Amino acid sequence: MMYEFLSNNADDLIQRCIDKVNKRPQRNASREQLRTGIPMFLEQLTKTLYAEEKIDTTAAMAISGASGGERKDASEMGATAAAHGASLLALDYTVDQVVHDYGDLCQAITDLAIERDAPFSANEFRTLNRCLDNAIASAVTEFSFLRDCAISDRHASETNERLGFLMHELRNSLSVATMAVAAMEAGQLSISGATGALLKRGHAAMQRLINLSLEDVRTEGAASGPKGVFSLADFIHEARDSAQLEADTRGSALVVPDVDKLLAIQGDRDLLLAALANLLNNALKFTCAHTAVSLTAYAEGQRVLIVVRDHCGGLPAGNAEKMFSPFTQRGDDRSGLGLGLSIARQSISRNGGQLSVEDFPGVGCAFTMSLPRHLALDGIPPAEQTH
Repeated sequence: MMYEFLSNNADDLIQRCIDKVNKRPQRNASREQLRTGIPMFLEQLTKTLYAEEKIDTTAAMAISGASGGERKDASEMGATAAAHGASLLALDYTVDQVVHDYGDLCQAITDLAIERDAPFSANEFRTLNRCLDNAIASAVTEFSFLRDCAISDRHASETNERLGFLMHELRNSLSVATMAVAAMEAGQLSISGATGALLKRGHAAMQRLINLSLEDVRTEGAASGPKGVFSLADFIHEARDSAQLEADTRGSALVVPDVDKLLAIQGDRDLLLAALANLLNNALKFTCAHTAVSLTAYAEGQRVLIVVRDHCGGLPAGNAEKMFSPFTQRGDDRSGLGLGLSIARQSISRNGGQLSVEDFPGVGCAFTMSLPRHLALDGIPPAEQTH
């Protein structure tokens, strides 16, 4: 009888299945996890064969279900196979690996039966195949359902994050343009002056963001602008001009020492400028009233360091790296989306750099952009140089 054979050789069959799994690449299940799926199925298969031997069809159907899954009643085997499929998804298995788990047992039963010269009836083989079919169907169905849900949730999260990034950057550019207009109206300034130039840059930044977003939709990838070598001094000067309006509005001082005119950096200038603007906006937002925010840039070995320091009073313990996660907000001010630092880090990383933060408890913190160092080429305007 097959049920007696399975009962007497359960440990041997389970070990054979474990050995087969261990021989396959990229299986990251622990020994205990490997023992929680197939052993349950083997026990249910044995109980089904025993019930059929005793001509107890009702009990057999309750354990393993009908052939082809025709009955809608939940079976014991279907429930445990579904749970097994869910556990394999958590281990990053693929659909074929789920199927292989049950195929391993079928192969182990066949091999051991041949070795022990154990004959089985056609009805017993039909029951084995029915149970395998139902268990595989339940495991794969649950696995696929949960996998599809996870993919859908991930896509929704990514879309939400990318939309948040776009809105955050557009709002920053609009804020610069709005403050420029307010300053021009208050001082009756000409559009051709320095404040007018800020207004134009704000509009240009918004146009660029919209164009890149449209390109992103067309290509389904991360769009970026051209990369070139440009003057670090000019770059810092432009960042200072944009941030000065917000500093004046908030009543904070913005301190920017001179930068070596021979230094240059390489990358997507607009993307890096937006990243630095996020750091400055963040510093001006959280620095204590009537304190200064400093922006310094200098060479250190083969790197250029751009440092933004504030006087926010320091960061909560263990909060430094968390600030770079999307939708994480710093302090009690909830006027933003909590995306600025995450956007800045991604933009800098895409240009071969790193962004880090250093906390000075009771004083403030310093955000440092580290980028590869370049020297401006003689006779060519830094903004026009390319590699």
